[in-house]
Amino acid sequence: MPTVSAVNLTAQLLMLLLWATHPTMATNWLSLARMPRSRPVSGAAPCGRLRGLSAGQVGVCRARGEVMESVRKAAEMVIEECQHQFRNRRWNCSTTPRGVNVFGRVMSQGTREAAFVHALSSAAVAVAVTRGCSRGELERCGCDRKVRGLSPEGFQWSGCSDNLSYGVAFSQTFVDETERAKGMSAGRPLMNVHNNEAGRKAILHNMQVECKCHGVSGSCELRTCWKVMPPFRRVGAVLKERFDGATEVRLSRIGSRTALLPRDPQVKPPAARDLVYLAVSPDFCRLDPDNGIPGTAGRRCNGTSRLAPDGCELVCCGPGYRAGRAEVVQRCSCKFSWCCSVRCQQCKNTVMIHTCRE
Repeated sequence: MPTVSAVNLTAQLLMLLLWATHPTMATNWLSLARMPRSRPVSGAAPCGRLRGLSAGQVGVCRARGEVMESVRKAAEMVIEECQHQFRNRRWNCSTTPRGVNVFGRVMSQGTREAAFVHALSSAAVAVAVTRGCSRGELERCGCDRKVRGLSPEGFQWSGCSDNLSYGVAFSQTFVDETERAKGMSAGRPLMNVHNNEAGRKAILHNMQVECKCHGVSGSCELRTCWKVMPPFRRVGAVLKERFDGATEVRLSRIGSRTALLPRDPQVKPPAARDLVYLAVSPDFCRLDPDNGIPGTAGRRCNGTSRLAPDGCELVCCGPGYRAGRAEVVQRCSCKFSWCCSVRCQQCKNTVMIHTCRE
């Protein structure tokens, strides 16, 4: 009969074999968004069964299980925000029907789309965890009480400032873990970690100040203020701008270390807040199920615009689109009542729509 230690060793070897034969991409943890809310995402047994997590991320899950519900929320935020920001582009963040690779194999190619998803993912984890801290949902953190005293503008720092330092630290621990496990001398880990950090900086550099007035009849004799994170929609918009201006880089050796430098020597080195990519993107025009690319056939486009990203010539990869009329139902003739309600009618309108040809 095998001993307990022999059984444990066998189980560990089987787990290592599982990770070796099913390599985990750095964004595979986004598959947590596919899980039903009723299924637990923390605890020794549930953590080991979560698909898409690297071995190191499973360890983080087991050590800091209370944060994993925030990680699941972050995965949902990433998909929703990505699809909003790219809703009018050829690549519209379409997801695969199943599996742990939510956005398809295009995430493995070092493209600027992968750069955006990495940045957005690291930002989402930082935001979701920080929200959990501020709302008192997590035991190990709360509000940021270090923001105190009188500001140069004359208001008093007080209230519950968002504890972004805790959220950023967890994002570095969880999201960057897969890259650290690979080693930081290859191009792709360096690219991913750079973009992960750019995502977190998009929050740090867009923090906002909220205030409350105190005094007789709201005279604002004293004003107390606290720091809050920007809306995640704002973070997504900032990263979308960085996507449009992303820098193509190559792996270079500088002395004894490796670094990412612009492929074009005339381009200035990217700043810490910029996105970088290693590979040119596919055109996303044609259906490519193997890489999770649905193509643009049947997509709606803007027939009145030629140069904008949502224009039919760009979305449809040429003049291959058709126009037609469709009847839509919209709210109209809305009237506001004296207290808190709006009454609207339903109106039918015929509009012109444009779609890419099959």
